[in-house]
Amino acid sequence: MKISTIIAAVAVLIMLSTAQAGTEGEETGEPQKEVPGNYLGDRAELGDLKSFLTLAAENNNELRAAFQKWQAAIKRSVSADVLPDPKFSFGYYTTPLETRGGPARYKYGLSQKMPFFGKLGYKEQMALREADGYKAQFDSLKLATFYEVKKVYYEYAYLARAIDITKENIELMSYLEKIATARYTTGSAKHSDIIRPQVELGKLEDRLNSLNDLKRPLSARLNALLDRSPRTEIAFPTSIPVMTITDSEEALATQLQQSNPKLAFWETVTAKEEARKGLAERNYYPDFTFGVDVTEVDDARTPGVTGDGQNPVMAYTSFNIPIWFNAREAVVDESQAKILAAKRSRIGLERKLQADLELALYKYRDAGRKINLYRDTLVPKAEQSLGVTMEAFMTGVGTSLDMIDAEKTLLELQLAYYRALTNKAQRLAEIETLVGQELPCEFHGSLLKKDK
Repeated sequence: MKISTIIAAVAVLIMLSTAQAGTEGEETGEPQKEVPGNYLGDRAELGDLKSFLTLAAENNNELRAAFQKWQAAIKRSVSADVLPDPKFSFGYYTTPLETRGGPARYKYGLSQKMPFFGKLGYKEQMALREADGYKAQFDSLKLATFYEVKKVYYEYAYLARAIDITKENIELMSYLEKIATARYTTGSAKHSDIIRPQVELGKLEDRLNSLNDLKRPLSARLNALLDRSPRTEIAFPTSIPVMTITDSEEALATQLQQSNPKLAFWETVTAKEEARKGLAERNYYPDFTFGVDVTEVDDARTPGVTGDGQNPVMAYTSFNIPIWFNAREAVVDESQAKILAAKRSRIGLERKLQADLELALYKYRDAGRKINLYRDTLVPKAEQSLGVTMEAFMTGVGTSLDMIDAEKTLLELQLAYYRALTNKAQRLAEIETLVGQELPCEFHGSLLKKDK
């Protein structure tokens, strides 16, 4: 009687230790108040994630390359509206040119080409819009990089919880094996009651080994995003954040239209092609060249000649004659076609992104429903079922197979619960990537404790 009482007490303690999903914030003993605001800016639990994002922004090689392309485009736009270099000409007469004022030895001149009014402005607009395009590509890559960092980080947090839960179930299964062995020695259990827990224990140990082995590739992926050595040690995250978006779905759709950098890129392409079209239309008009020539003349051979030794100066202008209208019209038509193509590309991309946003929001809502279902209904019922089955097993009514089934059900539901937490956090990161900015959220506490 004393031994059975001790076993029952130990069983109750084990069941209490495996219960992980009572209420949000249960890891600290009491619910945490919801705190609206920037979830990365005001949550100490996410300080490590914020530091990873900072490192990615500073060190990621793809981001740095995109940034340098943007800077190069800005520098190139500075010289887009500058006049062409003036030209200096020099000519030497191999045979002196005899003039009344004296023989001409050589001449020199300076000229400047002046594009038609508006051409330089359109060239500047094209260069600036091209720089804006590189900026949009940089912003898009930055959002994609941040999304990858967050996705891997949340997966890393889930891995920590999966390892923790699997270890707890291994402890429980080891305890069941000891109980079955004790009952077998007293003749109250069959040999199969010992074999089944041992088989299940082997499966759990194999799962634990696989989970532990997954730590290295996940940390290597995160280190690659931060431009660090793949062997750099990364501690397991201390929390899986649970957040609720405060903006409405209609507001998110509007933000996507206004802030998504991929859409902004096609807007810059459209603006660049419109400037190119304006430049092509200006090419119907001529460019002018203004210059001055000076001819050096020696003293006249005959004294007293009018203009003796004076250097004649000639001011002149020239311009091209734009007579090939078909070629210029083709350039205008090409630009117009590119404008329509860019507008169509933006419309098509916007519809695709809106559909992606709808799918991401569905997955986000679905993960939230699963969190509530597992936390409030399925996991508590699985814990009750395990407790009842364990009590029946200890009294000799149940079998080890019933215990294993109850334990496996609880394990899978616990893992599914934390999988839903991870999915919700990852879908939030995806939604932020689509709308082009970080979203204010209500924070619901940490559901991954540091130590059990």
